[in-house]
Amino acid sequence: MSNPIGMMLHGETAPGNISRLAKQIEASGFGSVWLSEDYFFLGGIASAAIALEATEQIQVGVGILSAVVRHPAVTAMEVATLAGAYPGRLLTGIGHGLPLWTQQMGLYPKSPLGALRQTVESVRGLLAGETLSSEGGLFTFRDVALVHPAASDVPLYTGVIGPKSVELSGEIADGTIMSVIAAPKYLERVKEQVAVGAARSGRDPDAHALPTFVIYHVDTDGAAARAAARVGVAFYLFAIGPSAMTEPYGINDRLSELIESGGLEAVTEHMPDEWLDIFAIAGTPADCVAQIRPFLDAGATSVVLAPYPASAGESMIALTAAEVLPAF
Repeated sequence: MSNPIGMMLHGETAPGNISRLAKQIEASGFGSVWLSEDYFFLGGIASAAIALEATEQIQVGVGILSAVVRHPAVTAMEVATLAGAYPGRLLTGIGHGLPLWTQQMGLYPKSPLGALRQTVESVRGLLAGETLSSEGGLFTFRDVALVHPAASDVPLYTGVIGPKSVELSGEIADGTIMSVIAAPKYLERVKEQVAVGAARSGRDPDAHALPTFVIYHVDTDGAAARAAARVGVAFYLFAIGPSAMTEPYGINDRLSELIESGGLEAVTEHMPDEWLDIFAIAGTPADCVAQIRPFLDAGATSVVLAPYPASAGESMIALTAAEVLPAF
């Protein structure tokens, strides 16, 4: 079994560094490397291609592609190309996309759930060699088929947050990618919601993967690590706002107050230390080992460490490999 600890390369990573860092992650013993497609940083498919070519065996995940930014036929074509060249190694996540970014492109759909369902089901069908013809929904297909469909099953994950979306993921997807603000209490709820959706389609909920992204900073100076991670947690709490991920911890009202009173600056300055304990893995290597375990116990099938800031990622990969990974 591969190590359940993965590493993410953020969108801030320079394109020219992806190959070197992916090689370092694989050589260090991590179980997976994930590339984000945050608009308008790095292209997820292009980044995955670089990482796959640079490595030999490690799984490479894309988390996540927006369901509405590409036509599903184009997404299927890209996925099939990589899956054919690097069989058994590609993990693909498809989600709604952050509304702020999709709205910038005028692409926010009237029915996000409908768009996600059509995209995932269409991509799966095309990968399996089907010919699609459909005029309904957000996308049109007129005798669309891939010349190079996937030779074997390619895992399709979603990247979603709300309960209805998670239930849909349980119904149609092989896994759900958990956002960087997903914490153990939320993961326990997600498992219940996945089971509801899986029952609709006869899927096995226990086979549903839950790779979980977590803001991460490890340092021999634990206080410095926590201070760095605090900035990252505050940013994502501000950007995402009160959500299904924060609701289990009873902080939505206070988070709303901070955002309304002073935006990101207020969240960063005034959020309680307990929020950092909940939503990040940060501290000394021993601290981080202890903090990773509750995520795995709550149902994360892998914990994907998201170094913050990204500029410190290279040194954190080395320290994590030496003093955190051996515990798993």
